[in-house]
Amino acid sequence: MPARDAAAQEPRTLTLAGEPLDYTLVRRRGRRGIGLKVDSSGLTVSAPLSIPLARVEKMVLESESWVLGKLAVWRTRRVPEQRWDDGASLPYLGQALTLRLAAARRAHAAVDGAELRVAVPAPGDEAVRRAVVAWYRRSALVHLAQRAFFFSRLAVLAPPRVMISSANSRWGSCNSRREVRLAWRLVKARPALVDYVVCHELAHLRHMNHSREFWAEVARLCPDYRVLRDELEATDHLYRSF
Repeated sequence: MPARDAAAQEPRTLTLAGEPLDYTLVRRRGRRGIGLKVDSSGLTVSAPLSIPLARVEKMVLESESWVLGKLAVWRTRRVPEQRWDDGASLPYLGQALTLRLAAARRAHAAVDGAELRVAVPAPGDEAVRRAVVAWYRRSALVHLAQRAFFFSRLAVLAPPRVMISSANSRWGSCNSRREVRLAWRLVKARPALVDYVVCHELAHLRHMNHSREFWAEVARLCPDYRVLRDELEATDHLYRSF
């Protein structure tokens, strides 16, 4: 998932199997080849600026059965609704934290054993959500930076700069400045899935592509990456409730 230059996004519509299909076209300077991705947001098509739209859409049409199959699978997956009342359950590193609420002059949140204690100055779901997300972002930066440091030492790589992202379309990205961005929502998943994404991005420090050499590097750092990649794709929707 190497990062490219700033991307231009454009909503478009294409006819597949006789029905209109909305998709997002992402143009990236420096990208090689056309990529298709289906997730909870629908179909995203990534392409270089230099490739004509007709060629891009021709590839989508040639991949019609794959696209429609993936969309059918995603329609069966429901993003769970998140509650924000006292006693609600919050996913964190594959386990559940129990939300405990209190009143305070300033909003803050801290974990205490298996509980996330959140204090807000005024009641309301939005105030609680903001405090919880702020805690997740802080915790994600610490955990993800630690895992990146661990695996970069294992790979005999200089540790990259780790930053937190709010991206919904990708779990991570890496650029030539040795900056790794990881979605904070990733820490809702169990640790092995988190480690797979970290290893994936670190492998880009050696191979800024998805070549055979790149996947060999991923396998060296994370031998079970194929199983974990499939599991992350299958459970992706569970981590998008907030």
